[in-house]
Amino acid sequence: MNQEQIGKFIATCRKKKNLTQLELAEKLGITDRAVSKWERGLNLPDASLIKELCSILSISINELFSGEFITDENYMKKAEGNLVDLKRREEEQNKLLFLLELVIGLSCTISFITLILIACFANFTLLGKGVVIGISLLIFATGIFFSLKIEREVGFYECHNCHHKYIPKLLPFFFSMNFLRRRYLKCPYCHKKSWNKKVAS
Repeated sequence: MNQEQIGKFIATCRKKKNLTQLELAEKLGITDRAVSKWERGLNLPDASLIKELCSILSISINELFSGEFITDENYMKKAEGNLVDLKRREEEQNKLLFLLELVIGLSCTISFITLILIACFANFTLLGKGVVIGISLLIFATGIFFSLKIEREVGFYECHNCHHKYIPKLLPFFFSMNFLRRRYLKCPYCHKKSWNKKVAS
């Protein structure tokens, strides 16, 4: 999937419809800067806009992601190629988010420990120590919350028993035991508790 090619294709289709970037943006309820970024290949349209964009430009979603008009005989081949590309992009984004989760978790833990040590050994008043400990707890809680949020929402958990893939409910997830990329969860499909592993997509 070539973002630059897709951007040029959007621009070509827009011009064929005699629309300016501003007019297309108004139809989609976005800014003309967003349309400009698509056409320069800087990013892709948001998933929520793709169907409407294709309708306005009178193209298929398959043609949009291919960055060209597709003949009937090439349609299935292009569709399969686009699905593989989308899957690969999803996996790459999920791996980056997992890395971000790790960075947030480690940064907050190191900050927490550092501030606790400062509060214990620095020559602060009792109020000063309380403030430092309060800040350290706030940083730690915020970091853990965002790390867990990323872990829950990115990718899926795969049941050890039936291999069903799912996103767990919020409360059971937060209070479940975990070890590395595995959590002790109840599968919503087979209803058995086991160590379910995290999969990227």
